Amino acid sequence: MSASRKIAFIGLGIMGSPMAANLVKAGHHVTGFNLTQPQIDALVAAGGHGASSIAQAVRDAEVVITMVPADPQVEQVILGEGGVLEHAKPGSLVIDMSSITPQTSIKVEAAAKEKGIRTLDAPVSGGEAGAVEAVLSIMVGGAAEDFAEAKPLFDALGTTVIHVGPTGAGQTVKAANQLIVAVNIQVVAEAVVFLENAGVDLPAALDVLAGGLAGSTVLNRKKANMVERQFAPGFRIDLHHKDMGIVTAAARAVEAPLPVGSLVAQLVASARANGDGSLDHSALLRGVERLAGREVK
Repeated sequence: MSASRKIAFIGLGIMGSPMAANLVKAGHHVTGFNLTQPQIDALVAAGGHGASSIAQAVRDAEVVITMVPADPQVEQVILGEGGVLEHAKPGSLVIDMSSITPQTSIKVEAAAKEKGIRTLDAPVSGGEAGAVEAVLSIMVGGAAEDFAEAKPLFDALGTTVIHVGPTGAGQTVKAANQLIVAVNIQVVAEAVVFLENAGVDLPAALDVLAGGLAGSTVLNRKKANMVERQFAPGFRIDLHHKDMGIVTAAARAVEAPLPVGSLVAQLVASARANGDGSLDHSALLRGVERLAGREVK
């Protein structure tokens, strides 16, 4: 395997744009495609290349990476007319880094195999900041030899990169991740309202909590959002709502109880129903404020 790979990157959104740029920084030839032009222009400005279609992006690619919102987009981009499998070269490696159901990853793998194309499912955790800083956690499902080939690419994107099992396993682990994150954000939000109602110095309280057993990556990364009530999306509630649907369905399929997770899934759905879907998931705080009878601005 050469040090520099020809990579097609499909989906240059909040996560995909910095990830593609980090692959450029690592010395790879990256050609990006997105439904909107400004993101393509930004990749070009960062030293990458732009494409006007999926076909053009993947035509000469050794590796194709997709990073799109949900199952329907993955199916359209990879399996659909004019999609990745229609134009990718036999022997190429398709890495889907979206967060979707394990069943869709298995469906993609089966369709790709018929065309002599290999696949990995490699969802990520770490949000926009993790993508920008190249410190993502990447959980990978698929063949061990394909993971070994892709490992240098993953190392340009994250600091925790682990092969977790066969096709679909990456998505299963990501579902568990989203369960933990949602519950953690919810309890941090509840603690914030509790501390404020008690008249405690909130920034000081959160700093000391972060240094003890209550500390977590969620608390470290989201406490400023909550203190300042700044909810520009790093990871939108709409997407976390989608992910909570994935985890509750997956848990039901394997008969795993989610008593707390099911409640938090409803609170995420409530936040979305109250118009907060486009905000960062730290805006679950707004739901706690509503329950506390506060005016939510």
